[in-house]
Amino acid sequence: MRETKNKKRVIVAMSGGIDSSVAAALLKEADFDVIGVFMKLDKLKSSNEEEKRARTVAKKLAISFQILDLRKEFKEKVIKYFIEEHKKGRTPNPCVICNKKIKFGLLYKKAMSLGADYIATGHYARIKINKAFKLLKGKDENKDQSYFLWQLDQKALKRILFPVGGYTKNEVKNLAKEFKSPVLNIPESQEICFIQTTVSNFLKKYLKRKIGKIIDVKGKIIGEHQGLWAYTIGQRKGIKLAGGPFYVLGKNLKKNLLIVTKKEKDLYKKELVAEDINWISGKPPKFPLKIKAKIRYRHKPALATISKQNNGKIKVIFSKPQRAITSGQSVVFYRNKELVGGGVIC
Repeated sequence: MRETKNKKRVIVAMSGGIDSSVAAALLKEADFDVIGVFMKLDKLKSSNEEEKRARTVAKKLAISFQILDLRKEFKEKVIKYFIEEHKKGRTPNPCVICNKKIKFGLLYKKAMSLGADYIATGHYARIKINKAFKLLKGKDENKDQSYFLWQLDQKALKRILFPVGGYTKNEVKNLAKEFKSPVLNIPESQEICFIQTTVSNFLKKYLKRKIGKIIDVKGKIIGEHQGLWAYTIGQRKGIKLAGGPFYVLGKNLKKNLLIVTKKEKDLYKKELVAEDINWISGKPPKFPLKIKAKIRYRHKPALATISKQNNGKIKVIFSKPQRAITSGQSVVFYRNKELVGGGVIC
């Protein structure tokens, strides 16, 4: 955590969970002027419970507490995006968009309007200053959340603090005990906060059934699907075909075809093209760039070479084939512990 000589004001995004609660406690202990802000993002019962927990923590820490109602903006910028991307046959990452447009977008603006010097969250990531601001993986490799933060830039990093990024999850739990936190036994939050059951059940409320053919790699019709939005590349469960298992290999949106394979090795590809590129330093690197690339959150970074394309996109060629490269997901680039940038697989 960055040290400050004078008392600085920091807005902490408080979710009612253990990580953001410990982040707030660490900042209070470091003699910051801390204001806790709970972002109201949906109308679910769980949101009300989280708000109560966040308020309880703020009271325990004797810090100011505010509610920021962003339900309309969250629906427009995150949920609508999530639905529209699935409609296009892609598999989006809503947490990346939420971080950019909500936490480090609207909340960031709110923080600056309140005269804050910094905004802080409970993300497991770190920031290092070495001429420019560098975004690093969290100390805890299993909890590292830098993957979701690749759209941040130098202007934002100058004002961001990640108080728990330098701790492991177990260390954070021990700190919560030391602080006598009232949220010690709260279960881990799920990955997509606005989905209570499954992605498929959620999407059924918004997207219509569009029955189409399921074909194998040779083009033979072997079944029917209910809508391409219900499937993602590499998926095995829920295909409902006899004689399986089958894996989702691809989609043909124009013809409304779902392409499947029995051979898992068919899912392995060496190349991808990405768009909406962001480089954390603010400057594109020299190409071709040899680096490690990560194609989904729980994926192990793999050695790759990045080359620039004329249309503003980049091509990523892996040293070894990667399983289930999926359009709509983020591809993120690392140099050792440093997150260099990222883009959206197209």
